[in-house]
Amino acid sequence: MTSAAPESRVPAGVDPTKASMARVYDAFLNGKDNYEIDRKVLEMVRGAVPEAQDMATENRGFLIRAVRFLAAQTGIDQFLDCGSGLPTSENVHQVAQRINPEARVVYIDNDPVVLAHGRALLEENDQTHFASADIFNPPEILENEIVRKHIDFSEPLIFLQVGTFQLHNGARDEPAKVMQSYIEALPSGSYVAFSHFLDPENEHTATARKMEEQFLKSPMGRGTFRTWAECAEFVEGLELVEPGLVLCADWWPDGPRIKPLNSVQNCFVCAVGRKPEDGAE
Repeated sequence: MTSAAPESRVPAGVDPTKASMARVYDAFLNGKDNYEIDRKVLEMVRGAVPEAQDMATENRGFLIRAVRFLAAQTGIDQFLDCGSGLPTSENVHQVAQRINPEARVVYIDNDPVVLAHGRALLEENDQTHFASADIFNPPEILENEIVRKHIDFSEPLIFLQVGTFQLHNGARDEPAKVMQSYIEALPSGSYVAFSHFLDPENEHTATARKMEEQFLKSPMGRGTFRTWAECAEFVEGLELVEPGLVLCADWWPDGPRIKPLNSVQNCFVCAVGRKPEDGAE
């Protein structure tokens, strides 16, 4: 059983009676920075789909592999990570700086629990920084003083929106438009890493819809599963790195697959893409 945060030592500004996206994700990863209300979301989803936690591990695995690839292969040394969440055993700056010690990482989040006791752990060296802002509000991010100080928008950058937009609570078509606003603002040659809950429109759709139902009626109240076509709209205009838009489990896994994917692992999609040079198709 996960050893979770004591309710009696709640950081200032944190409401332990309201589910937090960052803390729910922490609970899904078997972390310790979560409260009973967050674990209730986990139990509701896991009650409907016992393997539900595999979503979090697949998403985190993709993030680590993508950052490792981007740090090693692109020559780009600046990373903008939207929706950093709470620190885990492998954070973006640790992966990137292991390959390139000069890599600069700016994390963005506005979750009170991240601000209260995750920020200091993420800003562990002078190449990592944290900005409090709304990841679904491009102008707020792109004009942020800390972002502008440490990210040079005259040069290509790595832009991460991994496992975030399924939590957007606007109209169904709005999140893809928000993502496209970000892509338009990125310098040519920048790379984007993206992942999202998937309705695969096959025998695994029932699993996706069961999880979505539980997320939406849980204390968190968010968690939209989109189709392949809907997810493709988020990365429209990018030159996708092979193998393209695929299941998280299929994006350059660390080794051969020796057991079949379960239904949950068929419900998370990802991609890495490059913004082409101006005028390029």
